[in-house]
Amino acid sequence: MTTLRDIMTTDLTTTDPRATLKEVATLMREQDIGNVLIMDGDTLSGIITDRDIVIRAVAYGHDLGSAATDYATGSVFTMDAGTSVQDAAKAMADRQLRRLPVTDGAKVVGIVSLADLATRASGGADEQALQGISQPTI
Repeated sequence: MTTLRDIMTTDLTTTDPRATLKEVATLMREQDIGNVLIMDGDTLSGIITDRDIVIRAVAYGHDLGSAATDYATGSVFTMDAGTSVQDAAKAMADRQLRRLPVTDGAKVVGIVSLADLATRASGGADEQALQGISQPTI
C-alpha cells in the first residue's frame, strides 16, 4: 500500500503569522511554489495559496503589506503520513482540496498536492481527487 509518506514533498516552505502578503508572494516566486504553510512555532495555523492572494486580496485592492494570515485558510485539514494514497485522494475530493499537509503525530512533515498524486502515485488517485475538486460547490 502506497502511503502519503511515500509521495509527499518534505521540503516545506513556511512562514510565521506576521508575514505580509508581499513576503509570502516573494517566497512563492523564489521557491516556484503555489502555497506557503503558516506556522506558529511548531503548530500549523494556516495555509495560503497563490490563488488566495489573488482572489481574496489583490482582486479587492487590498494592501500587499497586509498580514497573510488575514487571507489564509485556517483550521487546515491534515492527514497522517501513514494514510493510504487512496484514502487521501478521497478526502481531498470530498473536501475539494488541492493541497494536503501531512503530519506525523502533531508535527507537519510534508505536503501532498494534486501533482504529487498524478506523478508519484498509481491507481487513479489523481483522477479521483480531481473529480471531487472539480465539482461545483453549492
